[in-house]
Amino acid sequence: MLGKTVAFIFGSIVGSFLNVCIHRMPQNQSVVWPRSHCPNCKKRIPGYDNVPFLSFIALRGRCRYCREKISLRYPFVELITALAFALFFGQYALSYDFFVYTLFACLLIIATFIDIKQRIIPDEISIGGAILGFIFSAIRGLNLNPLSFNFKPVFNSFLGIIVGGGIIWITGALFDLVYFKLLKRPPIQGETESMGGGDIKLLAMIGAFLGWRGALLTFFIAPFFGLIIGVINLLVKKDHTIPYGPFLALAALLSIFWANKIIELLLFTR
Repeated sequence: MLGKTVAFIFGSIVGSFLNVCIHRMPQNQSVVWPRSHCPNCKKRIPGYDNVPFLSFIALRGRCRYCREKISLRYPFVELITALAFALFFGQYALSYDFFVYTLFACLLIIATFIDIKQRIIPDEISIGGAILGFIFSAIRGLNLNPLSFNFKPVFNSFLGIIVGGGIIWITGALFDLVYFKLLKRPPIQGETESMGGGDIKLLAMIGAFLGWRGALLTFFIAPFFGLIIGVINLLVKKDHTIPYGPFLALAALLSIFWANKIIELLLFTR
């Protein structure tokens, strides 16, 4: 219990940094300098106003100086990051897998919230994450002994990148061919592609961390979440378009914990 609590607290601190990344990366700003400041009045945020959860509550969700509202995104990102750290610690304790998967979760959280607001996924997250996933797989293959290198993890990661990026690209291309070319339907709200390049690169990154099986599982279960939100979005906002990155991210995280159970459910083996 103590370990999970420490992981939760550390995760909330990391979540505070992820908020900086989510805010600054779409603007091509440094995530390390200058120090945290209010986006509205530009006043530097002191340390006592930057404590996860507690500062938001103490300030009643407003900047100390200009009284501008602070987005609920900030405590929410801190919370889900803290929960992710606690869950991974409960599953893997303080191990190499814990380090890799918490970093993976952080990349997915950044990609998710940037995609929700900006409808983009930065290459620094997707391509950079794919490179990191491949490197971590190579390290796993070392087994702490360079003389007995195991090629299976790194080969699985490489296939994951190819399969993850390839299957979503092929699916989007086939849909566009049928919808826009054969059926000659007009683009929706100026969109000429059903699947953005950011989603393709994001699933390639997911494949780098989870391998080709994880990439396939993510690809097949993400549409279930997308369909639910898509229908709600259509009924409420009359909008046909939704960012797909968050659903890929959620499906990837679920596949880490419940891959076997999900496969059994999909194949009706129980």
